Amino acid sequence: MLEADLRNALHSYLGKLEQPVELVASLDAGPKSAELRELLREIVSLSPLLSLREDGDDARRPSFRIVRSGSDVEVAFAGIPLGHEFTSLVLALLQVGGYAPKVSPELADQVRALQGDWKFETFMSLSCHSCPDTVQALNTLSVLNPRIRHVAIDGALFPQEVEQRQVMAVPSVFIDGKPFDQGRMSLEQIVARLDSQAAQREARALDARPVYDLLVVGGGPAGAAAAIYAARKGIRTGMLAERIGGQVADTLAIENLVSVPHTEGPQLTAALEQHVQAYEVDILRGQQAQELLPGESGEPVGVRLANGATLRARSVVLATGARWRNMNVPGEQEYRNKGVTYCPHCDGPLFKGKRVAVIGGGNSGVEAAIDLAGVVAHVTLLEFDPQLRADEVLQRKLRSLPNVRVITRAQTTEVVGDGAKVGGLLYTDRATGTSQRLDLDGVFVQIGLLPNAEWLRGTVALSARGEVEVEARGATSVAGVFAAGDVTTTPFKQIVIAMGEGAKAALSAFDYLIRLPAQQAEHAEAA
Repeated sequence: MLEADLRNALHSYLGKLEQPVELVASLDAGPKSAELRELLREIVSLSPLLSLREDGDDARRPSFRIVRSGSDVEVAFAGIPLGHEFTSLVLALLQVGGYAPKVSPELADQVRALQGDWKFETFMSLSCHSCPDTVQALNTLSVLNPRIRHVAIDGALFPQEVEQRQVMAVPSVFIDGKPFDQGRMSLEQIVARLDSQAAQREARALDARPVYDLLVVGGGPAGAAAAIYAARKGIRTGMLAERIGGQVADTLAIENLVSVPHTEGPQLTAALEQHVQAYEVDILRGQQAQELLPGESGEPVGVRLANGATLRARSVVLATGARWRNMNVPGEQEYRNKGVTYCPHCDGPLFKGKRVAVIGGGNSGVEAAIDLAGVVAHVTLLEFDPQLRADEVLQRKLRSLPNVRVITRAQTTEVVGDGAKVGGLLYTDRATGTSQRLDLDGVFVQIGLLPNAEWLRGTVALSARGEVEVEARGATSVAGVFAAGDVTTTPFKQIVIAMGEGAKAALSAFDYLIRLPAQQAEHAEAA
């Protein structure tokens, strides 16, 4: 079932098992159960420490548990974890088999100290590149603390349960049968939700951090490049990030990163993180910057966090990136993740056989329509302008698809539904001024990006579009504060440009630091 290279790689990984592991399968007579049986038998054949039982009693079939023999350590999958979830399967096998999860000792101790008895369920899709992070985080949680249970569920194989629970976006996480959260989550973020005292302890620890020479705010390509270049100069460097990778983590195919013909967002994100970790960079994960506090009279710049802590640095690089733009019409937020979604790769399989709309006729919108056309029953693409703005090669592909309709001069005015899920949308025909309705099950919004700079308003100069204004060297209007990447006025929002701008901003910050008057540097050191 597994291709030769994948089988060989798995055989090598399973050599790291330290304890016996039992796979307990719950199967029926269906073809998917037969497929899972074949996969599990092949996996078991690759290590003498693995064994298989087919007498599981789980109501979800096909499913299986991965159990450390003679213990209560286990994780579970309902479905066949291939595709993007194959890595989750491999890590689960290794961790249940005694291979230590790659988390800090402090975080591991925090997980073990959690007192609750919780049962997590994650609805995921095998085509979702955001889901593995959440699945792997919850699996690690359950391995470190057996009082916590987790099962990852392939929504495509259990459509009745998806419908019953109103799951319209992945990953969707439930705790003890009730909604917990949606979207990509790290282990740190989940633990912070479970540990009510974690935020206060963390804020006190962050407040006590010494002054950085350079603090990078943001963990995407621009932020990672800035941190690497700063650390290579031998200065004390910190990187503050809600999540490593930023937008890149939500990107599928990347084919224009020079010297890398093809990669995908999760792979590039992992490479960025690995590269940053190769240097002495203090990575502060899961943190959100809330306010910039410019220093006065040579004092360090402050960055106040959402948890109340304040970090200080002699210089700062702002690299907070951008996010998907909303339509800002009635019903959009009400039905967000209830039919309104922003990731066709992640959520498309949940709409198999249904009718959906894509909003936006640029490259991302047309690519989304092409992608969805292979999964859903019908796609309607709505574009505000008189013509699509995507590359002609994409438009030709779009026109060749029989289940796609394009409507131009269409202004979306409202998303409608029954209160629980999307039922359609309203739009104005800009040529005639008439209002029209489309009956739909899902709306995929692909209309561009907004800079993550609201928290800086009133502190640094922003453009009319809300971007941080930078000059040629990356400097902002505040002394000692530089910026890079999609959050800035630098044109052409591309990964390769963000990386270059991040490196430039760090070098400019270093140049700024070495030119500080001696008394200012001494003042900063004392702070």
